[in-house]
Amino acid sequence: MNKKDDAANKKSGKNKNKDEEKFAPYGEAYTEAKAEKPERKKLSEGQKAALAIVACLLVVAIIAGSVLHFTGKGVPGISKGGENRTAAETQKELGPSGYAFVFVHGVGGWGDSSSMNDVGHYWGATTGDLAQYMRNKGYEVCVPTVGPYSSTWDRTCELYAQLTGTTVDYGEAHSKEHNHERYGRKYEKPLVENWGKDKKVNLIGHSFGGETVRMLASLLAYGDDAEKKATGDETSPLFTGGKGDWVFSVTTLSSPHNGSQLTEMAEALGRLFGVDNSVDLMVAIVYSVLATSGIDENKLNLMLDQFGVGEYKKVQDALDAFVNANDDHAFAELSPDGAAALNKRIKTVDGVYYFSYAYSTTNKNESTGSYSPQKKTFATLFVPSSAMCRYTCTTQGGIEIDEKWFDNDGLVSVYSAQYPRNDSHCALPANPSEIKTGIWNVAPTQDGDHGSPVGLAEGPEAVHTFYEGLFEMLEKVNR
Repeated sequence: MNKKDDAANKKSGKNKNKDEEKFAPYGEAYTEAKAEKPERKKLSEGQKAALAIVACLLVVAIIAGSVLHFTGKGVPGISKGGENRTAAETQKELGPSGYAFVFVHGVGGWGDSSSMNDVGHYWGATTGDLAQYMRNKGYEVCVPTVGPYSSTWDRTCELYAQLTGTTVDYGEAHSKEHNHERYGRKYEKPLVENWGKDKKVNLIGHSFGGETVRMLASLLAYGDDAEKKATGDETSPLFTGGKGDWVFSVTTLSSPHNGSQLTEMAEALGRLFGVDNSVDLMVAIVYSVLATSGIDENKLNLMLDQFGVGEYKKVQDALDAFVNANDDHAFAELSPDGAAALNKRIKTVDGVYYFSYAYSTTNKNESTGSYSPQKKTFATLFVPSSAMCRYTCTTQGGIEIDEKWFDNDGLVSVYSAQYPRNDSHCALPANPSEIKTGIWNVAPTQDGDHGSPVGLAEGPEAVHTFYEGLFEMLEKVNR
């Protein structure tokens, strides 16, 4: 692992070994109206061609680089993660709580059920299978696969169905609002046996997965009035509330709680080509890159069944589904305004522990106050990180994107990843017995880029040390 230079250490006012601090689960305390959208216009053939060019020039680094990163291409030394333990061996050595740990991936990601695992594991990436490594340590770990580009709501419904072994129910009210089917895939076997009876779960979300686990905890506790009104006694248990004690903790890693300014940059760029809505641009970019990434399309499980897009359909079918979804997809909620609207719907639960870990891949020049990416920043994140260090604007909803958003991990700013700005927070106490529920316990900013929390181009020892420490902390907090 490389160390930050002295200039980087000045950012915190201390000269410490960053390799030692980087993956510490907790440490020293530190301080720290959504506007109506224009009517969507159909893209002309010329605009589509322009967007494809933009995709190649600007954001191919983000998506294609992540694909290469996850598959391990160009990164030597992928470990296997150790020999597998049997279920009986794992159960015998479970920690004091016996609670299950649930890993939830971000945009473009996948879980254990995906054939993408033949290419590489999302959780662990270039360090091997992280979930199996932690199982070998005696923990119960499951890795569900939710819609890689679906909305927080839809992903949450899919997550709940997999954990409980039921049919996905997106809700009658929600489905009508967003022009898709109410029911989705059926899961015969629950990923977590006896969940809600004698077992709770620790939810861990990377990137957009953080919003998914937040919403799951909120819906379980408080339900949804619109769904209960729409279906009465036939309402899915996910929307009826009263299950806040099913979740023990929520941990987010590099999550865009307050959105990413990259969406605003994309919108500004799109206007140069006559595109009024950033969602059109973001969707076109992602699918343009996927179509040229070299990844076998039969391995891409888009999980858009609710929109009539089967498991392995052409990317254009998915694009058309998104256009008719009334913003029921991840790209709408990745914007600062979309995230602000989402934050109004998601509530923290009094009895649940909340933890957040933000990552920084930038250095601050103390004399000028400017930020710039570190030399060790993964190459495909260098350009977006650099742009995020400089971009300012005011969103349609009135959110100021200014210098407090500059420090970033290449895709998400530290400011956004620390905690939802409408929620209560505190610095994560060093003593687990002092950690409180119902409030965000914000860890010191970690050194790394957006892929670091899941092991992208990281050393196995550092990644494993972080998760061992995190799991141990969750076992030590008050019950």
